Amino acid sequence: MGSRLRLVVHVFTVPLSLRFIRGQPAFMKAHGFELQVVSSPGAELTNFGSDYSVAVHAVSMSRRITPLRDLVSLARLCLLFRRLRPDIVHAHTPKGGLLGMMAAWLTRVPCRIYTIHGLPFMMKTGPLRRLLVATERISCGLASSVLAVSVSMRTVAISQRLCLHDKIEVLAAGTSNGIDTRVAFALPTKDERDRARAAFGYSSEACVIGFVGRVVKDKGICELAAAWPLLAAEFPQARLLLAGPEESVDAPPRSTMERLRADPRVSMLGYVADPRAAYCAIDIVALPSYREGFPVVPLEAAAMGLPVVATAIPGCTDAVVDGHTGTLIAVRNSQALANALRTYLATPALRLTHGQHGLERVRSQFSQEVLWSELARHYRRGIGPLA
Repeated sequence: MGSRLRLVVHVFTVPLSLRFIRGQPAFMKAHGFELQVVSSPGAELTNFGSDYSVAVHAVSMSRRITPLRDLVSLARLCLLFRRLRPDIVHAHTPKGGLLGMMAAWLTRVPCRIYTIHGLPFMMKTGPLRRLLVATERISCGLASSVLAVSVSMRTVAISQRLCLHDKIEVLAAGTSNGIDTRVAFALPTKDERDRARAAFGYSSEACVIGFVGRVVKDKGICELAAAWPLLAAEFPQARLLLAGPEESVDAPPRSTMERLRADPRVSMLGYVADPRAAYCAIDIVALPSYREGFPVVPLEAAAMGLPVVATAIPGCTDAVVDGHTGTLIAVRNSQALANALRTYLATPALRLTHGQHGLERVRSQFSQEVLWSELARHYRRGIGPLA
């Protein structure tokens, strides 16, 4: 008789974050672990359970600071953990991390792992910043081990005294879940690119700047919107494509969004379940974000052979090698963004060179199998040998 599967329960605040473990269940089962998932209710949670044949548990959690609702969520998590008796609780995102680690500690779960995907307090000041720092310290303090998705995120966590240096580590070269370079983000063929561009109405001469992600101020949408008219006037063949949901929290000014929607050379796709078609139509990816943990968009783009313009902030500096796989620019600087994009628009050979370098780097350092193997080893270290 084979050894029993050890139970790992992942905790997320919202089901959209389930992308952080997409594809993992079958791999982990083959390595001795059964995955179950907890998040706020939503279609993504239900679909994840169906797609991967795993048990899912809906527990409402607010992304905002809501003390009374948070206490209810904590109580429900404690009841769930007492019933499931997991070997490992692996919590993600700030609120999921806080509630998940508290509930796991209260119910004496032996192995408690908190992954830092990003640190929202980096963009805050005053009492709110101090409160967010305090919650991160609690999450890290209650965890038996802490994972950071990038080297720069680990450095920030240590410098801000969120966690002792010997308690936090980065698996492999980092990222939340690695990159599927064989299927989801495999290098597209010329025919695939031509079909995708035709579907969006782009001619063969068009050069498409693409943004993939949440359409919010935090991601640098205002700077991209300010840089675009400068480039559009200079390059008639340039086009701008935005693929991602518009959110009410941290939304760009209405006037900014109205200008983008009114421009016939701008395509706004909204939420896309599979961004591959968007990447296939893009020539250059822009991510002028204000803060990141380890953004996957630059790595997805690199896997598709695309150069990336991103901001020189923690996370992006791990994802983009300046002057080799893309270009890093100053944060909140629309002119610097326009200059970097202009260089790629004007130099097709540079686009190809940096895209090829990015492809080679992703394939060698950021494949999912490498990261998942390291995560399975981390689980085994946390609970000891499998019985």
